[in-house]
Amino acid sequence: MLALASAIGYGVSDFVGGIASRRVAALRVVLISYPLAMVLLGILALVVGGTISTLAVMWGALCGVSQAFGVWWFYAALGSGPISVVSPLTAVLVAAVPLSVGLASGERPGLIAGIGTVLALVAVVLVSREATDEDVRPHRFTATVAWLTIGSGLAFGLNFVLIHQAPVDAHLWPLFFARVSATAIVLIVAAFTGNFRAPRGLPLTMALTAAVLDTGANVAMLLALQASMLSLASVLMSLYPSATVLLAIVVLRERVTRWQVLGMVLALAAVGMISIH
Repeated sequence: MLALASAIGYGVSDFVGGIASRRVAALRVVLISYPLAMVLLGILALVVGGTISTLAVMWGALCGVSQAFGVWWFYAALGSGPISVVSPLTAVLVAAVPLSVGLASGERPGLIAGIGTVLALVAVVLVSREATDEDVRPHRFTATVAWLTIGSGLAFGLNFVLIHQAPVDAHLWPLFFARVSATAIVLIVAAFTGNFRAPRGLPLTMALTAAVLDTGANVAMLLALQASMLSLASVLMSLYPSATVLLAIVVLRERVTRWQVLGMVLALAAVGMISIH
């Protein structure tokens, strides 16, 4: 299942990038991972081939803009607001936006797949819940944090919608153009915020690893969207927090809550139900 492979890739990439961001500013990690992913996607696009058209460039570039602003606003919301609210709200918006667009455009999943979609949305919220916030500083869900959270969720969700519009005969080129525009925005923001410095040591290694994982996840995402309904593939891909949480439990020995366990069980059930649509 390409959508599930994409979710796993995004989840593992987020885990690796998140660990690196504990040591240096998140923007410095993205400053390395985004350009490298751009190069890798460019090489793959050349190997695979495809038609470079105006639509391929346009939809790809718009997708990249949504990616860049989604990451920027998401990290800003996490830095200022309560993670236990920001993370699940963002995750459910990531799933809800393409799901709504897919249904509005006439997609009609079967009954079992529809139930699986509802379970997946619930699973996304439960898995994304944080048990505690170890930072002693108060983090309030202010109006600014709310807008940043909503903005990041909408931007990430639009990422699926926009790349889904790209012409199929372009193959991987829309992903390359998406990363070109996203990289340009990241470079500009990094320069204006004083983060135009590459990380060193372990954070650099993790940023490079995240770029490779992100490249694979993006390719799987595009192929999944081309092979399935937008409403179903996007919901499966929005389960990426499950992989991140699972790695946090196994690698970092983080404690998992009962709600997160329930969320992962529901996620497995949802995957099975959606896969037989």
